[in-house]
Amino acid sequence: MKDHWLEDTAVRAAIELFSAWVEAQLAYKGLPGLAVGVVVGPELVWARGFGYADVARKTPATPDTIYRIASITKLFTAVAILQLRDQGKLQLDDPVAGHLPWFNMPNPYADAPTITIRHLLTHTAGLPREAAFPYWTDGQFPSLAQIQASVGQQVTAVPTETRFKYSNLGLSLAGAIVAQAASLPYETYVQEHILRPLGMRSTFVETIDPHHERLAVGYGRRLPGRLEREIMPFTDCQGITPAANMATTVSDLARFASFHLGDGVVGERRLLRQSTLREMQRVHWLNPDWQSGYGLGFSIARQNDKTYIGHGGAVLGYRTLLRLCPAEGTAVVVLTNADDGEPLAYVDKLFQWVVPPILAVARPKSATLPDPAWQRYVGKYRDAWGDMQILMQNGELMALDPSQPDPLLATIRFMPVAEHTFRMESESGFLSPGELAIFEVDGDGRVARIRLGNTYIERVEGW
Repeated sequence: MKDHWLEDTAVRAAIELFSAWVEAQLAYKGLPGLAVGVVVGPELVWARGFGYADVARKTPATPDTIYRIASITKLFTAVAILQLRDQGKLQLDDPVAGHLPWFNMPNPYADAPTITIRHLLTHTAGLPREAAFPYWTDGQFPSLAQIQASVGQQVTAVPTETRFKYSNLGLSLAGAIVAQAASLPYETYVQEHILRPLGMRSTFVETIDPHHERLAVGYGRRLPGRLEREIMPFTDCQGITPAANMATTVSDLARFASFHLGDGVVGERRLLRQSTLREMQRVHWLNPDWQSGYGLGFSIARQNDKTYIGHGGAVLGYRTLLRLCPAEGTAVVVLTNADDGEPLAYVDKLFQWVVPPILAVARPKSATLPDPAWQRYVGKYRDAWGDMQILMQNGELMALDPSQPDPLLATIRFMPVAEHTFRMESESGFLSPGELAIFEVDGDGRVARIRLGNTYIERVEGW
């Protein structure tokens, strides 16, 4: 984080509050440690480690400590699929079997749509959660060849497109499609086309050496009656790699977050179309609660009147979470090395306590001085459909219907484009956002009416 930001009283107070709270959580819960980071746009603005990466050796956790991120891997698989789609090597509505002829899983639901790549990325394929092996119990993950040989022995669990049903098998299939479409091993593709361009030099797709000097030790839960935590067995995800195998740092994952907050260009290289980034981040599946759903790879949640996207990860010894707020251009990373690390609690506090004051310093609001000439537009307007009043509010020209019970629920902001010409902006898609509003002036210089898109509304003196 830039030093001058730390000089801001509100930022410093927020960081001190968060740090004191985290240190107490570690002490009272006996947690080994964690590393956190806050991203604003292209920059990792604050990051810190707490506790230990290795308790026995008293190795401190830092933003450059490596953690296994498990299912956050799925986001990289989704980016790879979308890159190949943008290159014309596949389409999201291609049947999975068209790219993987060995995908011959029986489907007992006669009316169910054919399983496509889109279904894999949105977890709406209806597939079993896992391949046909007990790898989360015995730690023996299958190879891709073993998955290929066994997939025909499994059966779809629910009909396609009837509900969200999380599936590690589904994203493993997506990774196999990446390899097939790119004519490269999955691991090689992600390394060359995502990690290297982003400068993620401390990120591993293939299984990291369990003795790597910067890898945090993975600890189990704190069990009743036991003060010490068990060191969890280390696993190689093999054929499940595209769903769960990667390892990285807060510093590296912040680069990935910044990419998703940007325009898809890194240096002089375009990794994804900007429209593709937006496509990944918007809702493709909405859950019945209308508070959560799924994009293309991203989980999506509505919380405190804000929309968050991201993904969590869980593999033995590690719990991790990456969450972004695209509307704010912010992101938070929390990586822990304990099965009861509960990263969501820290993510929530970072967004609640630390992000707002940092954002205020990063993007200070400047006082807006309206053009005095805009005063001529202020007044009342009417057509057969309703009334409109133009007002000056907070330095902007704004329109609303004062006859409504709460006129502030549907307002239009007028953004200057040229003389008498403004572009309309509104949260409501019914109020013609993006179109022009042109104030037409008579021979005396008085505003007579407004052309809103292709319609007109006349100025009136009273109601």
